[in-house]
Amino acid sequence: MFDALSERFERLSSSLRSRGRLSDADLDEALQEVRSALLEADVELGVVRAFLDAVRERLSGEALNQSLTPGQQVIKAVHEQLVEVLGGSALKVTYASRPPTVVLLAGLQGAGKTTASAKLALWFKQQGRQPYLIAADLQRPAAVEQLRVLAGQIGVDVFSEPSDPVDVARKGLAEATRLGRDVVIIDTAGRLSIDEALMREVRDISDATSPHYTFLVIDAVTGQDAVFTARSFHETLELSGIIVTKLDYDARGGAVLSARGVVGRPVVFASTGEKLADFDLFHPDRMASRILGMGDVMTLIEQAERTMDASVVAESAGRMMSGTFTLDDFMAQLNQVRKMGSLGGLMKLMPGVTKEMRNAASNVDDGELNKIEAIVRSMTPRERREPSVIDGSRRTRIARGSGTTVNAVNQLLKQFAEMRKMMKQMSGGGMPNLPGGMGRMAGLAARASAQRSEQLPPGFEALGAGMSAGAPVARGGGGKNKKKKGGRVTPPKQR
Repeated sequence: MFDALSERFERLSSSLRSRGRLSDADLDEALQEVRSALLEADVELGVVRAFLDAVRERLSGEALNQSLTPGQQVIKAVHEQLVEVLGGSALKVTYASRPPTVVLLAGLQGAGKTTASAKLALWFKQQGRQPYLIAADLQRPAAVEQLRVLAGQIGVDVFSEPSDPVDVARKGLAEATRLGRDVVIIDTAGRLSIDEALMREVRDISDATSPHYTFLVIDAVTGQDAVFTARSFHETLELSGIIVTKLDYDARGGAVLSARGVVGRPVVFASTGEKLADFDLFHPDRMASRILGMGDVMTLIEQAERTMDASVVAESAGRMMSGTFTLDDFMAQLNQVRKMGSLGGLMKLMPGVTKEMRNAASNVDDGELNKIEAIVRSMTPRERREPSVIDGSRRTRIARGSGTTVNAVNQLLKQFAEMRKMMKQMSGGGMPNLPGGMGRMAGLAARASAQRSEQLPPGFEALGAGMSAGAPVARGGGGKNKKKKGGRVTPPKQR
């Protein structure tokens, strides 16, 4: 979502990199660039002005850090202010002393409210809670059935009946109490636009159930319209926070950056994909780091903990560190990485990754990864254990068996050898330099995550194995074979 904004900030850091000190003219130029970047991202004008004033105050109101370059000083101030604008800190959910804890979801039609209800139920279930869903959206056809289907996928019960939405909410809450459920999520009806009937209905449901949390679900793609919607609902319901859906879409992100400044309530949850598991707490500090191109190591770690098989990773990593890593281990690692999502999404979370690398990873589809797997599966067990025995005739056989080309086989074997070399460097603590002079900032973020990194799945450092495999397979016309110095020259065959 924030790709365009990230590119503008990267260019800003690069333009200030060669400056020896930060003059008033440099500061004005930098803030003008920040202003343009935020306005292009569809951030509300009042929020932009307040943001620039705060950044200027951070840069001029205190002694500048002499160990940081002008570019780093500006990025540091922008990062700190982005964290503040996005909400400061993640929501810490507290639960009612007398269950159940009631959560009311409101919003317009098409924002993804019903799906967000099921995703939120799954999130609570992952926290060890027993959620219960109430389908009070009796306005939209099949809304109740949609929620039942989604809830069935995660093993959560749904209450609804063809009566009045307020009665459904009241009876559903009583049923949840009888069953001993500790969290109740109420999905309410929406409209195509805000009207008095919608506001009255959701207000009556709120009065009847006294929710502990009232979340507004907004569609990030709608931009400033979403902020106007949030303001209208907040005047009626006293919102606790905002859930943003479709955060993975190619939108400008103005709603996310404007929500707290306009409505006074932060984004608390974010939906980042179509799967029910693509939903989590919104972390302002992590999002600010992503916007500034510094990656998001913590989210990467958490995704790995949820999806990767620690025993498989540990076994492969152990062989990698001992020098006995094989192509079978390579495939095991690649399959573990594929469970975590698209390579393009993972690359955005990794610090030190350039724009070109992110774009290359985004262009890798499952078809390319399937080709890699087909090549490896076309090898004999010995060839997977000892790739050095794969000569020209074997490569031809593997290419035919996998439906690819000899050049593709050569490319994979070359990547495998380079991956071995790269992982040795990573195991020794090597880390590429960040673009735009942001290495120092990423270093600070990495050290701040040190305690959390102790909880990594065993062998998590072997994640890079799958990353190397994600590079696109070459398609014919690759580099020509060149004679090495001192090598043997094979004469052409006589016809």
